[in-house]
Amino acid sequence: MSRTLPPLNSLKAFEAAAECASFTLAAQRLCVTQSAVSRQVKLLEEQLGVSLFQRGSGHLRLTDAGRRLQPVLRQSFDRIAWTVRGLQEPDAVPHLRLNAPPTFANRWLIPRLGRLKSLHPDLELSLTTRADDDLVGDENLDAAIRFGTGEWSDAEIVHLMQESHIAVCAPKLRGSMRRDALDLNHQVLLHVLWGEDRFHTWDHWLSAAGIEGVKTSGGIAFDLLELAIHAAVNAVGVTIADRHMVARELDRGELVSWLDVEVTGHRSYWLATRPHQVESANLKLFRQWLAQEIEDPPTGL
Repeated sequence: MSRTLPPLNSLKAFEAAAECASFTLAAQRLCVTQSAVSRQVKLLEEQLGVSLFQRGSGHLRLTDAGRRLQPVLRQSFDRIAWTVRGLQEPDAVPHLRLNAPPTFANRWLIPRLGRLKSLHPDLELSLTTRADDDLVGDENLDAAIRFGTGEWSDAEIVHLMQESHIAVCAPKLRGSMRRDALDLNHQVLLHVLWGEDRFHTWDHWLSAAGIEGVKTSGGIAFDLLELAIHAAVNAVGVTIADRHMVARELDRGELVSWLDVEVTGHRSYWLATRPHQVESANLKLFRQWLAQEIEDPPTGL
């Protein structure tokens, strides 16, 4: 297949400048002058016929075109680097060992692993779903996905995404009733246990929805969100779920929103590593891939 590509130096200069948000820092990374980086980026913009940066106020901001190009180049250069390393060091297999919450692993991460492997076929991943990841004590673990408020003294953390609560149920429970005819007191409320905080999620959502007089005690409680979602799909009752975790069921029509009310939750998903841990090439790849998947999620998952 014939390929028409811009000069490699121009692509490298843009990728470095986009990563550093600075021509000066990019020049230091590439061991060239600032004017050389600026000139190469300008040549790339002229060849493509688009602006890749908004220049001004002493810093660079990517344009829409720049945001489209940056992740593609970053992933391509990473793949080249790992392939070259594999040729030079055949025994150096890029292996990543990760622990993640079961529901996150099953509902968000696993459906995307095909994309990860297609981008980085040489990357080997081991995934566990232990409740306690023991990141500090287990030297065989490279990183962990954690769910909570971010208050962990044993790890360095990077925020991935905030939970966003909606009330969902099977379509036959919601039916075609008008909003003013919906009554949660006539439904089984499905809870997810979180320490002693069993009913707070429902209370938080009901308050945001402006609904009063709903008895949140009782119902059915589960220790995993996965089980509460499965019960909701099977028309057992109504549950509060993170929209990210029920996207497939909503797209397929297996679940519907009880009301068009969405509430930012109190907890988030985080990428955790050991304090002062040297980031390996494969961990950097995975972290960058996670960020791209969250920022620009694929459709049809």
